[in-house]
Amino acid sequence: MGEWEAGPDDEEAGAVMRMVGRQLKLWRQASGRTQAEFGTAIGYSEEQVSAVERGRRIPRPEYLDRADEVLGAGGRVATMKKDVEEARYPKKVRDLKKLEAEAVELCAYNNSVIHGLLQTEEYARAVFNARRPGFTEEEVEQHVTARMARQEILDPLTGRRVFSFVQCESTLRRPMGGRMVMRQQLERLLEVGHQRIVDLQVLPLDREENSGTDGSFRLLRLKDGTTVAFSEAPLSSRVMTDPKETTVLDIRYGALRAQALSPRDSLAFVEKVLGETTT
Repeated sequence: MGEWEAGPDDEEAGAVMRMVGRQLKLWRQASGRTQAEFGTAIGYSEEQVSAVERGRRIPRPEYLDRADEVLGAGGRVATMKKDVEEARYPKKVRDLKKLEAEAVELCAYNNSVIHGLLQTEEYARAVFNARRPGFTEEEVEQHVTARMARQEILDPLTGRRVFSFVQCESTLRRPMGGRMVMRQQLERLLEVGHQRIVDLQVLPLDREENSGTDGSFRLLRLKDGTTVAFSEAPLSSRVMTDPKETTVLDIRYGALRAQALSPRDSLAFVEKVLGETTT
């Protein structure tokens, strides 16, 4: 398929889809083409063209590029890629990305998989493919694309924010996607862990104390001093802004950092695990 669907309760994406659909319809009609003729010209079915024009589907960038070329729009149709880019991601991903962009500090503990901001594309794909009930191939690609887009905030040139990650050792040893995918993922951890804005720590399995047995969570400290917490659980992720709740997770995260290896020792630990994957 050449386009993606948005959820029925996603009003923001729906508004973008309708606006883009109306513009594409006007351009097509001005060219004197029927939906069938236009679809043939750009390599899509009449049904797909109709769905896009009715705001039922979100066109992919290549759809807009081809439409711009066929319609002779001189880039004016292709520029709508900026409008649909964010709308193509699931709403909860867009909301999380906005909060992450506003944060001056992000802290995260993970005990099941490598944190999303640290994942390679192939590792992320393996994580989404492992979900049951399973995603369709198109849904997997949608989630992977959205996850990769979120990683833009790790660029030290994009803002004055800092990151702290505590990863349980089990996440380094669970071979999601196979040995080669896991090797690339460990190399990615070493790359990101050496950035000056990132503190990466590993909590070894032989530690007697682990304050994170209740599961993964993250803390976002915003510019206005507010702390937002995300507690992750099967089927749902809970957002917390009440200081009584965020303080609990703040204390818990402090304990986890104290229980984990130092950032320098953690990078050495990751290198050790990486070396073990070659034997």
